Amino acid sequence: MLPDSLDENPMGSWRNERRDQAVAAFTGRIPALYAEEIALPADVAAWADCADQAPTSLFVWGPLGVGKTHTAWRAARRWIAAQFAGDYRGTPVVQTWRSTALFDALRPDSEGGTPKKLMRDLQTANLLYIDDLAAARVSPSGWTQERLYEIFDERYVNRLPVLVTSDVKPNQISHIVGERVTSRAAEIFRGGVVHLAGSDRRQGGAS
Repeated sequence: MLPDSLDENPMGSWRNERRDQAVAAFTGRIPALYAEEIALPADVAAWADCADQAPTSLFVWGPLGVGKTHTAWRAARRWIAAQFAGDYRGTPVVQTWRSTALFDALRPDSEGGTPKKLMRDLQTANLLYIDDLAAARVSPSGWTQERLYEIFDERYVNRLPVLVTSDVKPNQISHIVGERVTSRAAEIFRGGVVHLAGSDRRQGGAS
């Protein structure tokens, strides 16, 4: 559910229109599997609404099939709408990536890609959503961890929000992301770690 309409004055109407356009554009990016509206857990909804005292970033973790990715896509959509409250005049830029695809795209030899520009986009987007972070393939040379550090350190310094899903807690993925990213993550996601419990819906566990 999106926030109520903003004030019905010329500026409020303009923001309403911009908000609806931004939400519609993002909705068009949501994979069909996650298109259905769902109820968000209270702490996820508070983050998405940018409520007072809500954390800037969110780390959603839990076992396979409990709806982490669905929750994150819908939360990101709601987050976009919340950006148009107050005096916001821009259009939020949201980068959304599955971890495995992200690192393929960042490789210098990525086909048709521009890794340096992508890195800058990842560092500066208004919101960065990385799905299934623990699935990232670890490079023996430490390449994966170095790229993650570049991303997380820049966003940490500039206090830019990050939305992550994972099947393990943030303090249990240091073997994948490295100690430096784990240290940054402890601060970035302070107060914003959400555990989703339940059965694997893909195996018929959902009621």
